[in-house]
Amino acid sequence: MIEDRERVATTDARDLALECVETGIEAGRPRRVIREAVSLERSETQAESRDGAAAGDTLRIADEAYDLAAYDEVLVLGGGNAAAHVAAALEDVLGDRIDGGVVVTDDPVDTERVAVREGDHPVPSRRGVESTRELLAAADAADEGTLVLAAVTGGGSAVMPAPAGDVSLAALQETTNALLESGADIREINAVRKHCSALKGGRLARRAAPATVVSLLLSDVVGNDLSVIASGPLAPDASTYEDALAVVDRYGIDVPDAVADRLERGAAGEIDETPGPDDPAFETVSNHVVADGLTVLEAARDAAAERGYETLILSSRVRGEARDAATTHVAVAEEAQATGTPVSTPAVILSGGETTVTVRGDGTGGPNQEFATSAALDLEGGNGITVAAVDTDGIDGATDVAGAVVDETTVDDAERAREMLADNDVYSYLDERGDLIRTGPTGTNLNDLRVIVVE
Repeated sequence: MIEDRERVATTDARDLALECVETGIEAGRPRRVIREAVSLERSETQAESRDGAAAGDTLRIADEAYDLAAYDEVLVLGGGNAAAHVAAALEDVLGDRIDGGVVVTDDPVDTERVAVREGDHPVPSRRGVESTRELLAAADAADEGTLVLAAVTGGGSAVMPAPAGDVSLAALQETTNALLESGADIREINAVRKHCSALKGGRLARRAAPATVVSLLLSDVVGNDLSVIASGPLAPDASTYEDALAVVDRYGIDVPDAVADRLERGAAGEIDETPGPDDPAFETVSNHVVADGLTVLEAARDAAAERGYETLILSSRVRGEARDAATTHVAVAEEAQATGTPVSTPAVILSGGETTVTVRGDGTGGPNQEFATSAALDLEGGNGITVAAVDTDGIDGATDVAGAVVDETTVDDAERAREMLADNDVYSYLDERGDLIRTGPTGTNLNDLRVIVVE
């Protein structure tokens, strides 16, 4: 999975860190998690339903069961970084019981029955708008005889753009870029995006009603808030236009006039709010989180334990500024090394979640690269600690890398490292040292994974 791994894994500790990264990501791949969560029980009866399907064929998803004879058609709809992989996995399980569908993604794969359409991440694109238009048309055509299997994964907010009202794609792109660079967390970012969209914030559920909708979610959100994953296209939304305006004001974001006008009109009650929990659209919607950050962390933990290391999952909910979080993580590792608390060494300490970066410079990088660089500054001088930090989708920020692995050899000029970090230009700094981790698109998106090997 990791490109040129032998070159990056120059020590046993680095090799272990990279093994934990690969094992964690592999555990979150859609074919694996869908196979565990979804099954089809074929009926032996010869009776047939109105569409010729064997009466009694039962689709089981988690603890729920659906008699496929009760539906005229089964569609797969949705979007996100891993949506096409989810669609392919559902085809593996259901085969010709799937009648069609549309998913939008930036990581397409071959499917037989579901149309895969492309979008872009992390900033929405023209092709994403056109692809999402096709998705919405399919949702509009669904009726009470339709069973919709919804593939919703991290990255869906960007790859499924549906600008609402007078908001143009250019205005949406400008707003998205400003939000991503502001330091706002994902809930704040999505509060704004939901109120500029014809799909997010539960609006896709309205479009698909009265169909029965079963949503399969791969969560990249701390705490698995259904309304935040991919901006909650099939979940009730508690955020408001006033909340969105408050985010814009809090971070001093200069949004385009069309966006400001929409948010202000919505706050004044001139535009309908996103649907809340009492909206009838959700009466036929059920949501199932089939994989999340803990899926990754537990697999990485097991890989470390098999190598004879003590393990500690520090948290699956780490958030805040990436460089600050790195300092705290290194401090925990140093404590373990010095006192055996909170885990005895040799150990592997793991964490997940989603850190952010407030962009003040004009360089290239991402949260995991900044985490790694900040950690490397604390490792200078040698202390037997190795740190790997990646985004599990293989794309850290707007770069072509998943993250980086660092140790005491990474920083040989602390002043320059600090300058690059201050300019948000850590990509080039880490690239010079051969410390970047490249995986390409991984086929999943379950948030960040951080691995700290403490000798």
